[in-house]
Amino acid sequence: MSGPLEGIRVIDVGTRISAPFCAGLLGELGADVIKVELPGQGDFMRTMGPFIAVDGAPDYSLSWSVEGRGRRGVTCDLRHPDGKDLFKKLADHADVVVENFRPGTMEKWGLGPEALDPCLVYVRISVFGQSGPYSPRPGLDRLGIAFGGLLHLTGDPDRPPVRPGVTVSDYLTGVFAAFAAVSSLYGRDRGGGATVGRGEVIDAPLYGAILRILEWTLAGYDRLGIVRQREGNRLSHSAPLDNYPSADGFFVCIVAGSDANFSRLCQAMERPDLARDPRFATLAERASRGDEINGLVAEWTSSLSAEEITVRCVAHDVPVGTAYSAADIFTDPHMEARGDLVAVADPVIGAVRQQAPFPRLTRHPTPVPRGAPRLGEHNREVWCDLVGLTEAELTDLRDRGVI
Repeated sequence: MSGPLEGIRVIDVGTRISAPFCAGLLGELGADVIKVELPGQGDFMRTMGPFIAVDGAPDYSLSWSVEGRGRRGVTCDLRHPDGKDLFKKLADHADVVVENFRPGTMEKWGLGPEALDPCLVYVRISVFGQSGPYSPRPGLDRLGIAFGGLLHLTGDPDRPPVRPGVTVSDYLTGVFAAFAAVSSLYGRDRGGGATVGRGEVIDAPLYGAILRILEWTLAGYDRLGIVRQREGNRLSHSAPLDNYPSADGFFVCIVAGSDANFSRLCQAMERPDLARDPRFATLAERASRGDEINGLVAEWTSSLSAEEITVRCVAHDVPVGTAYSAADIFTDPHMEARGDLVAVADPVIGAVRQQAPFPRLTRHPTPVPRGAPRLGEHNREVWCDLVGLTEAELTDLRDRGVI
């Protein structure tokens, strides 16, 4: 695959989402990603729905089709002595290793950073990090958003916290980890001082990615004693702002807190009198009467279709957007024009339309990722052609369950 990371090889020895997503992002930038899975079992994502029926075979996971794309796939039992040796030989041909086992697992298998080439960039994703009293604890994405402080802020103020609709800490940590991996590669290959020629060990806990995006939450507590609370779809310091209902069953997000945007919204609503009303003259006044002004906007939107609301707001330069479902995304002309969906050639079920690589590079157009590999699909290609095993050695390892 072409791109700025062409010539870089990444070993994805992770499972589920965070580490594989990190490796996948590097692959979309041109790196050769090789996924290592347990023989006969594979990544847990292969067992996650939704599923699509396949003639003469077990139902196929669409989750795996998305999360497993953009890499070659091999099998290797890292718990077996011969599997450990095989992994080390593969690592000799790599630049980056990405894993997300519970801290200490790779060391237990004799495959921690100290056991491999110090030139490797070694990405370690976990829930609580590689150190600290909570480090050994198990956990998944939900713990990342809870411990990192996001879950407390998500939902309506008079109801329990609500998790975001996707696994935010897994994906966000993958993004931060990929950024750190690229930075470490730059330092190793082109940096200065002690970084030249040496890799880096990247410690990326799920909660840390969440902690980093908490806006003013921690500074507000430190200096003002404010414990930030859930505000639902609104903000206590800005109005009008909400996801407003339309007459045809959609929810339309309008952001008109500033004086300029509020004035434009009043024009779109054909209510210029609201902009002159002393109750709504300033942002502070509107925020203090948030229920009132948001109620007036909701009354207006409820009389119109989502398209009519959008047309009127766009005509008056008011920030607006409909809360899209997957069906809406598939039919939106802007996304079609930009190529935001691509058809990935899955080796099991054929072409699957899914999200395109992101972000796009102008000088290195990103190709469509290869489909998620079958379990062990590239064993011969990697273990023989790259690592150098003979066919007889490959067969022996397969017969003994090592691969």
